[in-house]
Amino acid sequence: MSSMHDLIIIGAGPAGLTAALYAGRSRLETLVLEKMAIGGRILFTETIENFPGFVNGISTQDLMKHMEEQVKNLGVNIELEEVLELDCQVKSIKTGSGTHSACAIIIATGSHAKKLGCPGEERLTGRGVSYCATCDGPLFKDKNVVVAGGGNAVAEEALYLTRFAKSVTIIHRRDQLRASAIMQERLRENKKINLRLSSVIEEILGAQKVQSLKIKDLRTEREQTIDCDGIFIYIGNEPNTAFLRDKLKLDEAGFIITDEAMITSCEGIFACGDCRKKSLYQVITACAEGAVASDSAYKYIVSKNA
Repeated sequence: MSSMHDLIIIGAGPAGLTAALYAGRSRLETLVLEKMAIGGRILFTETIENFPGFVNGISTQDLMKHMEEQVKNLGVNIELEEVLELDCQVKSIKTGSGTHSACAIIIATGSHAKKLGCPGEERLTGRGVSYCATCDGPLFKDKNVVVAGGGNAVAEEALYLTRFAKSVTIIHRRDQLRASAIMQERLRENKKINLRLSSVIEEILGAQKVQSLKIKDLRTEREQTIDCDGIFIYIGNEPNTAFLRDKLKLDEAGFIITDEAMITSCEGIFACGDCRKKSLYQVITACAEGAVASDSAYKYIVSKNA
């Protein structure tokens, strides 16, 4: 099967859905391809509190469902298919069902959780090692858990875990967290949460499941083993751009390099969201970039059809 479109958007997270919204309103014949679930990685977080317009925050499930319905009401087609191959020069995409071509393509493939890379992590993933508190938190009722990292995601997930866990210990390699001031205030106010700063995890221990961690204090170089039943890892993101190597200009970490108009190194290819190199990775910035990418794609398509 083959099909031709004005625009193809790869990814249906906040950036991809916003791009689709603007494309639909511009009456572009648009196809959105998503390999996992509509909504993307943000679905792993229970709520979002800093999206404008929602005083008490909003469930990420609800926000993404509203965005999906808004896009589909404009006639935009969303298909759950994985992109197997991309030809940037001829704007052709190969999936399991066939080949799709377009005048322009927007890449909004997002990112995935970075791993610690320490002994025991791979072996015990799914056996106490997790990258999603919303997914696995309820499994640790009355247990002692650790959260690795220091940003806002760590604060949000640590607070969420206190609903179930007996105690939550945050381990961060720096001497202070990177989370926002208001999130740090909430952490300090919660009696279930403990902080272990200037510390790194050297090994995750356990026979069939996580039983303890070997950590090192970077100030004293002292090593010790602490007991825990699970560890949730939030130390950063890696872009889902492996399929773009040697096709687009990427930075050393694999993030797509664009200009302010979301234009990549290849004509007619645009990028937005967490797969793009930028300074702030948030839902609001992903949405803004999706709007810009769609506008740039529209102008490109019009110029080609003039």
